[in-house]
Amino acid sequence: MRRTAITVSGAALVALCGGLASTLPTASADTTTPERQLLVLAKDGVSDSAARAAIARAGGTVSSANVAIGLYDVSTKAGAFSADAMGSGAIQGVARDRVIGRSPDAAAARAKNKDVEKALTDRAVGNTKGVPKPAVPTSGEPLAGYQWDMRMIRTEAAHQIATGRGARVGVMDTGVDADHPDLRANVNRELSRNFTVDMPDIDGPCEDEPDKSCNDPATVDEGGHGTHVAGTIAAAVNGRGMAGVAPNAEIVNLRVGQDSGFFFLKPTVDALTYAADTGIDVVNMSYYIDPWLYNCANNPADSPEAQAQQQTIIAATNRALKYASSRGIALIAAAGNQNTDLNNPTFDGSSPDYPEDAAYDRTIDNSCVSLPTEGTNVMSISSVGPSKLKADYSSYGTEQVTVAAPGGYFRDFYGTPQYGQYQNLILSTVPKNVLLADGLIDPATGAPKTAAVIRDCTGGECAYYQYLQGTSMAAPHATGVAALIVSRWGHPAPKTGGLDLAPKQTQKILEKTAVPTPCPAPVYDYPDRPDAYTAKCEGTTEVNGWYGHGIVDALNAVTSRK
Repeated sequence: MRRTAITVSGAALVALCGGLASTLPTASADTTTPERQLLVLAKDGVSDSAARAAIARAGGTVSSANVAIGLYDVSTKAGAFSADAMGSGAIQGVARDRVIGRSPDAAAARAKNKDVEKALTDRAVGNTKGVPKPAVPTSGEPLAGYQWDMRMIRTEAAHQIATGRGARVGVMDTGVDADHPDLRANVNRELSRNFTVDMPDIDGPCEDEPDKSCNDPATVDEGGHGTHVAGTIAAAVNGRGMAGVAPNAEIVNLRVGQDSGFFFLKPTVDALTYAADTGIDVVNMSYYIDPWLYNCANNPADSPEAQAQQQTIIAATNRALKYASSRGIALIAAAGNQNTDLNNPTFDGSSPDYPEDAAYDRTIDNSCVSLPTEGTNVMSISSVGPSKLKADYSSYGTEQVTVAAPGGYFRDFYGTPQYGQYQNLILSTVPKNVLLADGLIDPATGAPKTAAVIRDCTGGECAYYQYLQGTSMAAPHATGVAALIVSRWGHPAPKTGGLDLAPKQTQKILEKTAVPTPCPAPVYDYPDRPDAYTAKCEGTTEVNGWYGHGIVDALNAVTSRK
């Protein structure tokens, strides 16, 4: 798919929604129409007061607003709200917001959204043989011997020059466990925010939450995904556990994901604009925005309402990404785990993935975009295993992938004793409460019940680490290197007390210091996988669809700006 933004004209949306004349009377609520929650996007350049007036005339009530990009939470009982609002001349798009369907099984929803990252771990319960430490000479943290990923990108040598100090990183994910022993020194609790509320239909009943509430503080992670990402970026050098790529970088928890692994539009754009106003240097986005894996502006398979929703997601997301980038944030996202050539997507049978059972088959093309990885100014990261082969699950594309990074590949080293081993995955921090909820540690003793979880009790306080794989794990390696680049090459930022570096300069250094990696073949057939995993690799050694400009290298990034 194209990396450039897709612009949807107001005229197209008006026609789509049956727009009326620009001068409209005040709409009256239809008492027979159920109240609906909508997201309303004002046209670019329309003032906040004009947008609110148009919403009110159409019969809507604003409950919250992101004025920076003109996105409004609106409730209405007016049956013609969309048409009336669109006809006002001030509104670009109207979309349903997290429509509640029948309650699915929350555990099933969680598993579906994390099928690549967590399926291997979940199947391993009962395997208590343990993971043998690799016979690799290591120094540093106790679990460094398990971190092939850090050796691949040469972080230990890089730390002699830069450690990420002065760089501020936003983790847009399911949350970050600020009390994890390997993270607490680096999490900025004051700046961290939670932009979501747990949803019982996908996250489970509020009374089942550890805190018995659907409103969580900004320092917890009840999904686990975000804490794993944060550890790869900035687990501290403190004599316990492991070290991250940038062990002195500051982490700001920007919770935008549900516990179940769903990520919806408004939390993600709210976090981006907040990050832009808070002096954050780099954000990591290891997700795609639900409910559409691919957002198509005018796909004939979609209803007018579905088209309007996707158009609104495209426009609002790109507006937020531009806002963040223009204010100094380097934007990094996972390429996706769909083993798809993003230049040539042809089919989507998983969208919309919310509410449950709403998905239908669609023929799609290169005009459709997966967000945020194909959004404006975003660096998209593909995943490799220990052999540097692109992981079979990783999406790719010459127009999308900026660089590659270690993300784990369970089936790597085909035909060798290393094949199908947990050591091929990425080890990083995980909250104890998530492991307990998932049944992966013994509630009485705290001992791991799976070889995919490691406990380190150095210093008397136990901390937990988990093996996962996915482009979600690759992106934070690139984010960590970006933090090292800001730390090494940035200039003082008096307002934040940290460092600043223009996002384009961060990206330029990241690309030019990556290690060029050639395609293994023009078309690569993974030996033990179905034909659906066969993947083209187009391009040169210097730039290609699998590795972009190459595999990130921390040492190169802090020693040479090229």
